[in-house]
Amino acid sequence: MTALFRLLHDADLAARNTFRVAARAPWLLEVNDTGSLAEALDLGQVRGLPLLPLGGGSNLLFAGDAPGVVLALRASAIALAADHGDRVTVRAEAGADWHGLVMWSLAHGLCGLENLALIPGSAGAAPIQNIGAYGVEVGERVLAVEAWDREAARMLRLDRAACAFGYRDSVFKRQPGRWIVTAVELELAREGAAGAAPPRLEYAGIGEELAAMEVRTPSARDVAEAVIRIRRRKLPDPAVIGNAGSFFKNPIVPAAQALALQELHPRLPVFPGDGDGTRKLSAAWLIDACGWKGRRDGDAGVSAAHALVLVNHGHASGLQLLDLARRIAASVRERFGVELEPEPRIVGADW
Repeated sequence: MTALFRLLHDADLAARNTFRVAARAPWLLEVNDTGSLAEALDLGQVRGLPLLPLGGGSNLLFAGDAPGVVLALRASAIALAADHGDRVTVRAEAGADWHGLVMWSLAHGLCGLENLALIPGSAGAAPIQNIGAYGVEVGERVLAVEAWDREAARMLRLDRAACAFGYRDSVFKRQPGRWIVTAVELELAREGAAGAAPPRLEYAGIGEELAAMEVRTPSARDVAEAVIRIRRRKLPDPAVIGNAGSFFKNPIVPAAQALALQELHPRLPVFPGDGDGTRKLSAAWLIDACGWKGRRDGDAGVSAAHALVLVNHGHASGLQLLDLARRIAASVRERFGVELEPEPRIVGADW
């Protein structure tokens, strides 16, 4: 019988982060059954200590050791929670592999997650970061998120509005000391149903990839396959070389600033922002224009395939990668007057 939870002292975290940098935690608390979470958090050794929930480790950088307790939720069940005919609710526990969840949905004839294929990490981390790719954000598909409220010491179910999703943002990210995401409920459509939205194909690259695949009327599986091919071609595999995917957010700036920059740099990609008065700039283009793509400083470097991706060529420390990221941001600020913000959570140092 599997224990409901276990507590490990002085835990090695190198294999628990996709940058594969060396880090340790005074305590590692692994919880196999969410129903035992309250009991696990009340253990005398960990009660009152700082807590760091850790999913797949694909959206953080250990610039130092973790303080207090690292919490790993291992429950990973995926199930059809409600069936309304054309639309269904899928519930995934926090420990489920995100890409595995996408493929599960496709295998069950469901659409809505195909543009988010091959994103590393866990289902529990997805709403925290409001992960997005190829024109879709997971917040669009979230019906509700189940989370342990550490302030109230009880489990709550937050609907989409309460999650307060924004660009790579959510209430869970803004209040990291309060919430522990335990499960996510996703509202998906049956493919081919009358109410199903057409595939999202407008993002650059998807249409071209489908054409290369000789697909004229794409299914959700076809879109997922196109996304997988693009990601494998453009982004390094964390299993081969340490990385956390895109390290910087695309900066959102006032529309007037974006227009002025585009007049000076006509090739700068500019996208709609979070309102009529803002625009989103391509962080990858800004970084590439500053000459960072493919650069290497010891074992800390920038991917030669994608300027947004910092990589660990072998034995880079988290502090070395953080120093490289800071220098990249400083060069973009100096040349373009634009501030870059990191996507991953930085543990053990301030940005």
